[in-house]
Amino acid sequence: MSFLQWADKVDKQLFTFVHHYLGNPILDAPMLFLRYPPVWVPLYLFIIYWAIRHHKKYAVKFILLSIVTVSFTDFISAKVVKPFAGRLRPCHAADMQPVLRHILDCGGMYSFPSSHASNHFGLAAFWFGAILFITGKKWHWLWVWAGLICFAQVYVGVHYPFDVTCGALFGLATGTITATIFKRWATPKMPTDGQMEIAKTTTV
Repeated sequence: MSFLQWADKVDKQLFTFVHHYLGNPILDAPMLFLRYPPVWVPLYLFIIYWAIRHHKKYAVKFILLSIVTVSFTDFISAKVVKPFAGRLRPCHAADMQPVLRHILDCGGMYSFPSSHASNHFGLAAFWFGAILFITGKKWHWLWVWAGLICFAQVYVGVHYPFDVTCGALFGLATGTITATIFKRWATPKMPTDGQMEIAKTTTV
C-alpha cells in the first residue's frame, strides 16, 4: 500500500467516524448554518466597521488585503487545485454512500482542497496577524470560527478531513503572508541617513 492509498484509507475512516458517531439531528441545523456564506455577512460588516471606525489610518490597507487574501485562496483552491487533484467529494463517491446521512445536496464534483477551509483560515490568519499589529491584542476566537466552519464541511458530507486540513494549511500560509505584507505596508518608513542630512541642511 502506497502512502497516498494509506492516507486515503485513514481519511475515509475519520470521515466515517464523524458521520457514524457524531452525526446527530440536533447538530444538523447548526452545522448547516455554520457553512452557509450569508450567515457570516454581519461578521464581515463588523470587521469593516471596526477598521474604519477605530483604526482609520489602517482601514484601506486592511480591507484591501482582506479581499486579496480571500480572492487568492478561493481562486487557487477552487480553480487550480481542485480540477488538478480531481478528488471526488464524499457525497459523489460510491463507496461513501452507505456512510452518508444526506442532509445536504452534494454541490460541486471535486473535494480537494476545501475552499471554505482555505478562505476562512486565510481570513483568520490575516485578521489575527493584522489586528495583533494594530492593537497588540490576540483575537483567538478567529481560529475557533474558522475551525468550526471546517468541521461543518466534514459533518455535512461535502469534504473529507484531509480536504479541510490541507485547505486550512493553505489558507494559514496565505493569510500569514498577507499579514506580513500588511505590517510592512503599514509601518512608517524611517528616513535614511542621507535624507536626514538633507533635512538638517535645508533647516539650517
